[in-house]
Amino acid sequence: MTLPVPADYERWMRRAVADARLAFGTGDVPVAALVLDEHGEVIGTGRNERELHRDPTAHAEILALRAAAATRDDWHLEGCTLVVTLEPCVMCAGAVLAARVPTVVFGAWDEKAGAGGSVYDVLRDRRLNHQVAVYPGVLAEECADLLLDFFRAKR
Repeated sequence: MTLPVPADYERWMRRAVADARLAFGTGDVPVAALVLDEHGEVIGTGRNERELHRDPTAHAEILALRAAAATRDDWHLEGCTLVVTLEPCVMCAGAVLAARVPTVVFGAWDEKAGAGGSVYDVLRDRRLNHQVAVYPGVLAEECADLLLDFFRAKR
């Protein structure tokens, strides 16, 4: 099994940032996620669609995990990597653990609701039955700027 290497993460994060920009059209917070398989192929994508669908669970990570599970026809996503522009929240971190995703790469830290090492560290909590390798801060400034631009426009 060949996992994507950290040198590839910037390339994938750029794709996620481009996808996140699409959220501006729906009024959703610009966050996007990709799920890569063992060979570095994208098997699922998602972007925030809470406003679009009036669904509190329509986070980018959840939608990307659902798409990847559908692609594989299996909810077990062992060997996959989740790339997301913002540190996952508790709900999304729980979904990552439930799907058995071994690696999460994220851009901006979420100092209010993050569960990948800032507020909580659910992804690496040794009390749980699955821990995740976490690669934070990939293109962090670019990902954070996207969010800052969104919230500035809202005010």
